[in-house]
Amino acid sequence: MAKHRFYLPVDRWVPDPLALDGEEAHHCLDVMRCRAGDRVVVFDGLGTEAEAEITAVSRGSVSLSTRLVITTPRPTVAITLVQAVPKGKNMDLIIQKATELGISRLVPLLSERTVVQLDGEDFEKKRQKWQRVAVEACKQCGQNWVPEVAAPASVEALTRQVKDPIRLIAAIGSDSRPLKTLLAERAQTGEAPPDAATVMIGPEGDFTPAEISTALSQGFLPLSLGPLILRSETAAIYALSIIGHELR
Repeated sequence: MAKHRFYLPVDRWVPDPLALDGEEAHHCLDVMRCRAGDRVVVFDGLGTEAEAEITAVSRGSVSLSTRLVITTPRPTVAITLVQAVPKGKNMDLIIQKATELGISRLVPLLSERTVVQLDGEDFEKKRQKWQRVAVEACKQCGQNWVPEVAAPASVEALTRQVKDPIRLIAAIGSDSRPLKTLLAERAQTGEAPPDAATVMIGPEGDFTPAEISTALSQGFLPLSLGPLILRSETAAIYALSIIGHELR
């Protein structure tokens, strides 16, 4: 039977013994009904996990005795998802599935056709919420690397900043090509295998022609996701699946 997993930030691993408090202690004691003597797993979000035994519990606190520490290597290719912020709770779903698919970073994108607009305090609340969604997804799927949810960016700012060897923008148009084709063309130039990739997914109404032009001018390649028009969340999951399969 799989052991329950709990998140313990890296700055809480010293000194030993380890301890859960706050939301994680509540999840451990009140949701998962763990008790003294139970074995659990804690992870720091930076590749380290530890099997531990609960030695004592009190209101709002769980003391742990470490039994076995394991280090998970960083993903061979760091994948960044740049996602136009959708309406409702679809961003939660995208972050959850993107975490399960092993992304390293997520950048919320505020494109011209993005309905949701975030700034200042409103965004920071959203960002913290989305970061918790990523942590919860790591707890469920066994991922020991928690992806970073970054500050929002516009298409123009984002495309200037990204310098990854592979830069893709999902686009509907005759110039878009499948990932296999794009990678084959890259391989013919003799370039080394990439260690990082970024993919941009637009809103339901797609990117504007001007945004696509801006991305292409900064070295992004137009990625085809097939003949059908996909919803934004479906496009993100599909794109990450094929990128992970081809690059890792």
